[in-house]
Amino acid sequence: MLINKLSEYKVYLASKSPRRKELLSGMGIDFEVINTEVEETYNPNDRPHEIVMKLSKLKMSPIKFENYPEKTIFITCDTIVVVNGEIVGKPHDKTDAMRMLKNLSGNSHTVYSGITVATCKKQLTDFRTTEVVFEKLSDEMIDYYIEKYKPYDKAGSYGVQEWIGYVGIREVYGSFYNVMGLPTRLLWQMLEEVCV
Repeated sequence: MLINKLSEYKVYLASKSPRRKELLSGMGIDFEVINTEVEETYNPNDRPHEIVMKLSKLKMSPIKFENYPEKTIFITCDTIVVVNGEIVGKPHDKTDAMRMLKNLSGNSHTVYSGITVATCKKQLTDFRTTEVVFEKLSDEMIDYYIEKYKPYDKAGSYGVQEWIGYVGIREVYGSFYNVMGLPTRLLWQMLEEVCV
């Protein structure tokens, strides 16, 4: 079983996201968090799945594999939200968060996550998409959510696992955990492939 194989490896998650840490812990994987600061730039003409895969690879680029033992695994991930053909990142401020949530209100959008899993011998990159449908949100609901939860570190200005997700999301097609920022089933499959 993969859990037993992973016990032979040192696993590093290169992400500051508390949701990704929570999900990786929930998968039963022992890991440490490392910081790989990169400027997240991309070509806006690229397709969304290409963007998240390129950004997850970019987050891997500062890692010096030669400084780590052979049995080391690194995980990077990037998530974006696309609504009405527009890529929506993290909000800059409250006004930006309000604008984003108003665009999501009564609308469907797609969450894209790209994952890169690497050892010193092998690197894999893949992605998953999930469609999310919001009910119509009142301005009062949006304002309450932003004031209470301050979703400034989240793509699209919301966390599916927070109040807005409980009361505002009508349907989710695809991986729920992808909307949180880490498609866990895909990651499990990728880890199985690098732990041969």
